[in-house]
Formats: sequence, structure tokens, C-alpha cells
Amino acid sequence: MAYDLEEQEQLDNLKAIWKKYGNMATWGLIVALVAYAGWTAWTSRQNTQTLQASQLYEEMQKLVVAKDNAKVQAVTEDLKAKFASTSYAPMAALVAAKSAFDANDLKAAKSQLQWVADTSKADEYKALARIRLAGIALDEKAYDEALKQLSGTFPAQFDADVLDAKGDVYVAQNKIEDARTAYKSALEKMADKSPGRQALQMKLDVIGGVADTKVVSK
Repeated sequence: MAYDLEEQEQLDNLKAIWKKYGNMATWGLIVALVAYAGWTAWTSRQNTQTLQASQLYEEMQKLVVAKDNAKVQAVTEDLKAKFASTSYAPMAALVAAKSAFDANDLKAAKSQLQWVADTSKADEYKALARIRLAGIALDEKAYDEALKQLSGTFPAQFDADVLDAKGDVYVAQNKIEDARTAYKSALEKMADKSPGRQALQMKLDVIGGVADTKVVSK
């Protein structure tokens, strides 16, 4: 049976306690065994939760392929309610947001994304949710809200995406110089072989930006 680092640490601690107090009287032994049984039950419950969450996530993905957005949302809400502590919950919410967006259900899309932005323990998931919320706000011409979502701290790997999104908002606001600066900064941070680089360069060219000197060889 494989253990993650946290579980292994707990096992090591248990072994250390057992080594130190293994010769205690009966009461001490019973207390130790009860504590161990409680911890084992907690671990088993966590493993069961992860398994059940993964099964719901797989079910949700099948519904996405079938384009049944209503059921996608229902299964995702069920997963969030029962297994919010697992990584499958924010993953499902992000996928459900895309499903809702494709079905023109912007209210559901924003709700799922906001849940991830507010509750996810993973900064990467939060970043994705905030960038996508900014995109919806841009579509709704809520420019201040879009820029609000793009403010603050993001993981470094999202810097180019955030700047690119800011450039789009500035273009919509007719703040061309700000957009040009944002797009140029995004290009500087984007990997040369990034699939989004060409599109970003095209946007910069359209607003009169300087041609990119980092042309990706074919």
C-alpha cells in the first residue's frame, strides 16, 4: 500500500510512540491502540473519499462529452458538497464552468469559477478560475470587474496569461497604449514555443506594436 508524505510521517510518529511506550501497562497500551484505530479509520475514510470523488469526476466527464450541461452541474454540485476537500472538487468545478459557458449559462459558469477562486487550496486552480472570470467579465463589458480579477498575485507560470488578458481588456476600453505595454510584457514572459505566442503577436501587430524578434522556427 502506498502512502503520501503526510501519511508516512504519521506512521513514523506512530512507530516512535510505540517504541517509547511499548512496555507500558495495559491502560497505556489500550489508549495507544484506540488512537491508532482512530487514525486508521480516518485514513481509510480519506482513501474512500478520494475513490468516490474520482468516480464522480469520471461520471461528470462522460456527461461533458454528451453535452448534458444540466447533469454536469448537478454532479459537480454533488461532488463539491461531499468531497470538497479532495482535488477533484476544484477540477470538476473548472470543467463544469467550461460546460456551462459552452451552453451559454454564464450564471452557472461564474458560480463554479468563483467557488474555485474562493475555496481551492491550489493556487494554480485559483489562477485559472480568476483568469476565466476575467474573460467572462470582458464579454459582459464589465471591464473594472475583469481587471479586478486580474489584479493581485498569481503563480509565476501565469504571468503571461494575466498580461495577455489585461491587454484584451485595455483594447476593449480603447486604452491602446496600455494594451500595447501589456501585450509586449506578455510576449517577454511567454515561452518561445508557447502555442499562444503567435496569436499574442498578431494582437500586438493589429494595435501597432513592434514586431516580435523571437520567431519560432518551424
